[in-house]
Amino acid sequence: MLRNLLVGFGVLSLAGAAVALAFGALSSALMLGAWGVILLVGTLFERIRYKPLLETKPKSAVRTDERFVDETTGKPVTVYVDPVTGERSYVQE
Repeated sequence: MLRNLLVGFGVLSLAGAAVALAFGALSSALMLGAWGVILLVGTLFERIRYKPLLETKPKSAVRTDERFVDETTGKPVTVYVDPVTGERSYVQE
């Protein structure tokens, strides 16, 4: 829900920047456009960067000593690392 709200504000900021630019308010257009881009890029980056929890461990991954409780599900999570690529995977226990 928060993600949708931030994307909405980003789109509104970009639309406001377009309107301000059409009326010749360059400084306002730059400010609104910058905030719109920051909100959209940050929100979309967060969506791509943080991966969902897996049910089973990846084939080539090695278990680490890292364990924590996921705040959203309340379930324990174990961290696995692929020794070749260094990619981390988070697996629900």
